[in-house]
Amino acid sequence: MATALIELVGIERTFHRGDSEVHALRHLNVRIAAGEYVAVMGPSGSGKSTLLNLLGLLDRPDAGSYHLEGRDVTTLSADQQAHVRSARIGFVFQSFHLVPRLTAAENIALPMVLAGVAPAERALRVARALRDYGLENRADHRPEQLSGGQRQRVAIARATIMRPALILADEPTGNLDRATGEDVIRLLEELNRGGVTLIVVTHDGGLGARAHRQLLMEDGALHDDRWRRAELSA
Repeated sequence: MATALIELVGIERTFHRGDSEVHALRHLNVRIAAGEYVAVMGPSGSGKSTLLNLLGLLDRPDAGSYHLEGRDVTTLSADQQAHVRSARIGFVFQSFHLVPRLTAAENIALPMVLAGVAPAERALRVARALRDYGLENRADHRPEQLSGGQRQRVAIARATIMRPALILADEPTGNLDRATGEDVIRLLEELNRGGVTLIVVTHDGGLGARAHRQLLMEDGALHDDRWRRAELSA
């Protein structure tokens, strides 16, 4: 059996809104091996975003445990979680979330600056990322000077610059036209083929179908866990 990168056991997450309780996640048990390509799907309110936030250590469960690379990260302090998030998890968002005042190169370098990576090493990694993602002639451009596809490539470069084990992509093609979105997905899939675990949250059935595995959420619970037929017969 492949090594587990993620193990969720008995995860519960409840939000209080006025006098009512919203059970965003209900007794969730999920195991994801290192190197998998997973799509998390389901209607609005099914728990997809809550699951993504929990996997990214942006939220904590009310009950249950989350093991990442064999370590129970639910027991860590906020600072310890921030360190794990910086070193092991990359985020790609629908709205890019680039810093407007920073250039493309500076946005890519930002995680390394926060992690204290030496300037010489930062420069080498940024130069390589700009070359790999076809952004060399956009290094000094700020986000508003970039196209949507270029901004998303900067976001992917930033997400991977710390060489994470896990990439979490939240509707990564949502603000892009079809052709540009296809290019972005191919970039993410290349990273997955290189060994990075890729988890994509999406409403897009076509995008979800590209993943090797689909986790279908409904009312905070895992409704179905499907593998692509080709994967099952491999």
